Amino acid sequence: MKSSRILIGLLCCAGLGLSSCYKDVILPPASTTAPPQFVSFSNDLIPIFSANCALSGCHVPGSQSPTLTPDLAYDQLVGGGYVNTVVPEKSILYIEINGDMSIHIPSADDRQKIYDWIRNGAPNN
Repeated sequence: MKSSRILIGLLCCAGLGLSSCYKDVILPPASTTAPPQFVSFSNDLIPIFSANCALSGCHVPGSQSPTLTPDLAYDQLVGGGYVNTVVPEKSILYIEINGDMSIHIPSADDRQKIYDWIRNGAPNN
């Protein structure tokens, strides 16, 4: 009787422990092997950042870094160390949009544009 209660208790603890595990998932971009497509920072990326990131309480002046408003986004990303053009997959921006921030940029096409922009050398175009 006592051993069956202990066994049931251990099984419940094990079940609770296994069900509460958290795994961080980094989604790969749509294509890491195809040549990067041309992406305009001002025409392609600023609308993505404005619609998904530069919102009240998020990436606006006085809130979370980097500031992603149209007037500051480029300098904040490139000058702030969020972009690694040598190893694009190591860019903080790339890691965030495919990790924790992927819920804010759910479109794989939008994430691919950001990745291609980094792969193209992150030009201010």
